[in-house]
Amino acid sequence: MTVLALVVNAVALGGCITRPQTIEQRATTGPTSEQMLNIKVMTAAGREPTFEEKRQWEAQVEEKISGYLRQHPDKANALDVSQFRFYRQAAVGMDKEQIMILLGPPVRVTGDQGQMEKIARGYWAAVRGNATEAWVYPLGWNLFFAGQNLIDITQYMPAQ
Repeated sequence: MTVLALVVNAVALGGCITRPQTIEQRATTGPTSEQMLNIKVMTAAGREPTFEEKRQWEAQVEEKISGYLRQHPDKANALDVSQFRFYRQAAVGMDKEQIMILLGPPVRVTGDQGQMEKIARGYWAAVRGNATEAWVYPLGWNLFFAGQNLIDITQYMPAQ
């Protein structure tokens, strides 16, 4: 009986262990401003941002968002302004200036169709023909623009 109990427990525990999964998705919303801050500080200092760093960052981002909305009153009254102002999350329909305010500069920018195809991976058929530029961010986030407007978002992170 004890051998059977050990086998049952081993199987049960084995089912609880999760293996890292590859993330590959197409989305209408992307990374948040806070995620980019966390990655930036983790990369530079090997730790999460302190309370004071977060507070200063929040004040800076809020100031930039308020300035943008003052300069673009049409965007201030848009239905999707909450995605920008409150959630501080990249979303399809935003312009490049909004993305720069929220996420900062990308790691890489390309306008080459061949490079964009590699970045888009399996979603290239949906992105092709419309995208004129791709911005690459940490955590596998890829933002595709048509002119000034964000038209598609993909994420690819291989299992580690």
